[in-house]
Amino acid sequence: MSSFWENSVVQTAGYYSVTVLCIVLFLFIFEIVTKYDNWEEIKNGNLAVAMATGGKIFGIANVFRHSILHHDGLFIMIGWGVYGFFLLLTGYFMFEFLTPKFNVDKEIEKDNRAVGFLSMIISVGLSYVIGSGIN
Repeated sequence: MSSFWENSVVQTAGYYSVTVLCIVLFLFIFEIVTKYDNWEEIKNGNLAVAMATGGKIFGIANVFRHSILHHDGLFIMIGWGVYGFFLLLTGYFMFEFLTPKFNVDKEIEKDNRAVGFLSMIISVGLSYVIGSGIN
């Protein structure tokens, strides 16, 4: 029976399923910490919110990618993914803190695409830094 769980197709399905569930959970947490309704803004065509949210999705997925590549166990992969998400969330708060001349959330809500793009790039860039530290 253990050979079933060691099958690469089964492992890939497991990693995929858990990663998708974690992305949904982490996006819910991001929704709580932002001052705007991500999905309502995206539905209304707010490209800045779409870029910032897309960057978060890419960032989370990239952290899980590195975690899957470097670990054999599902629970270890989840642990690194949660830790990576915490670091991405910390990066989000640092971005807000390090821009005292304007409020990041308000600018993204107003569809300031430059701020949305920068938010996306920060999420993507940090995910590579976080991923490189997973071993």
